[in-house]
Amino acid sequence: MTDTKLCGTIIKGIGGFYYVKTENEVIECHARGKFRKDELSPIVGDKVEISLNDDSTGHIVKIFPRKNFLIRPGVANVDILVLVSAAKSPLPDFSLLDKLLVIAESKNIKSVICLNKTDLADANEAEQFISVYQRANYPCICASAKTGEGVDEIRDIIKGKTVAFAGLSGVGKSSLLKRITGIELKTGDVSKIQRGKHTTRHVELISAADTLVFDTPGFSRLDADELRAGDLWQYFPEIVPLHGECKFRTCNHVGEKGCCVKEAVEGGSIAPSRYENYVALFNKLKEIKDWQRKD
Repeated sequence: MTDTKLCGTIIKGIGGFYYVKTENEVIECHARGKFRKDELSPIVGDKVEISLNDDSTGHIVKIFPRKNFLIRPGVANVDILVLVSAAKSPLPDFSLLDKLLVIAESKNIKSVICLNKTDLADANEAEQFISVYQRANYPCICASAKTGEGVDEIRDIIKGKTVAFAGLSGVGKSSLLKRITGIELKTGDVSKIQRGKHTTRHVELISAADTLVFDTPGFSRLDADELRAGDLWQYFPEIVPLHGECKFRTCNHVGEKGCCVKEAVEGGSIAPSRYENYVALFNKLKEIKDWQRKD
């Protein structure tokens, strides 16, 4: 074994093999046993240091601190989560979108809202959707993979970043990504490797110019169950500045008397759908016992 060490990013992991993209090449690696001992598993997106073997393969010897990570799908160091909804066919799923926004907020991942297929909807419908999230101060982009609307704007936002696109099947993620990056990602399908009778799911980072894009269908199935109901307000940007201003300091903003958040909803500064989804998620999280949480 040589003493040559390189740094890179894990772009794929399959069956104990990790593929690390360095400055000049992709190197097939194994992970040191010490990671299992430390209960730390390398995941796609990890920044790592590798030691080269004589046969040009390598061993992962160090995993650098993660900016963030998600358990399912297992990915690390996401810079931006682009949440794609369709203006029509299918109609926007506000409940899913708000859940994904909460998860992104809890992981310190920047979110961008993208309303795709605007060529199928009238301007008023698109404006109503966008207004919901503009009130929460999220960047919102109207786009169309068919006409090219919004493509340059999204391309500029994700340039040089590690990004993931999330949304229901059928919202046009694949077509939009192809228009933006020029590459085809199987975002509507599960990536699979056939080995004998076994099928292995895997996540992959795809290079598109100077951008890295996660190729996985799993982001629409992210779960917020590791969060606690009492902390939920922190992950709704429009509620954060109002927290502590209610009549009762213990207010959870789920219908208590003198709640300034409820007043903001009635006054129109917070979208009713956002508040309804906050309350629904709060009640769900409240029922989860600590031992049931997916930490």
